[in-house]
Amino acid sequence: MASARVAVEIDGRQLELSNLDKVLYPEAGFTKAQVIDYYTRIAPVMLPHLADRPLTLHRFPNGTGAKGFYEKQCPDHRPDWVTTTPIRAKGVGRFGERRRDPRDIDFCLVQDRPTLVWLANLACLELHVLLSRAPDVHRPTAVVFDLDPGAPAGVIESARVALLLRATLGALELDAVVKTSGSKGLQVYVPLNGPADYDHAKGFARSIARLLEKEHPDLVVSKMKRELRGGKVYVDWQQNEDFKTTVCAYSLRAREQPTVSTPLRWEEVAGAVDDGEESALVFDAPAALERAERHGDLFAAALELEQDLPTA
Repeated sequence: MASARVAVEIDGRQLELSNLDKVLYPEAGFTKAQVIDYYTRIAPVMLPHLADRPLTLHRFPNGTGAKGFYEKQCPDHRPDWVTTTPIRAKGVGRFGERRRDPRDIDFCLVQDRPTLVWLANLACLELHVLLSRAPDVHRPTAVVFDLDPGAPAGVIESARVALLLRATLGALELDAVVKTSGSKGLQVYVPLNGPADYDHAKGFARSIARLLEKEHPDLVVSKMKRELRGGKVYVDWQQNEDFKTTVCAYSLRAREQPTVSTPLRWEEVAGAVDDGEESALVFDAPAALERAERHGDLFAAALELEQDLPTA
């Protein structure tokens, strides 16, 4: 039997939605219709963080109970109003795979709500973006630290490291914003929005991660090796590359529950550490929508704040 299709108009664009009753989060009973509804409603605060940023899609057409796949090339069947930007892939390392010849990849850009809904209809649950904007993809708008706890460490340990990281950055007169990863980690961004390049950003992030490891060896590790990470938080500084992506603020995550990469206030992070309350740093789609309605965009400084990194 052919799947039911529904024609809708969103902001003047015509879309055809399908399989709206399909369950994409089996453990939560969260359907494709609810995914589309979430992205439709979160669009006002999410779109500024997607605008002009080349996007890697993480799609789960059979739901989170099955294996998903990443997609860099914007699908050929896209509507003609979906914007793309070409980036030259160099084979090994930069957007490429080993032994692949250089080629252009046309990345999707999410410039409006219809495009966001179109992607949700493709069961694109997670939206991963570059740290830079097109066409200047060689210039990051932020430095990112991805705090990834190794069991038995969890989100509270990540929050402790986030606070240590904030204090270290503050000593350098740098402000930072923080969000959940949507999993057990946190992500700390140092807004730049200036002339810094990736070499400078990555070198700075590496130095800060190693400093934290030296000062807090019982809690922090700066090396990727998993055997070093048990009970500690890996401060991943290697995300600061022109070809790497990080989950966008307000993106859903493909986990058992429809959790969201949710911007936080620093006092929330400190309060969760004081209380030892992991649930205070975990938000699902309804909670993320309620927070956006109540607080607006808590991640706005990532787009607005201009800062210079130390030069030595």
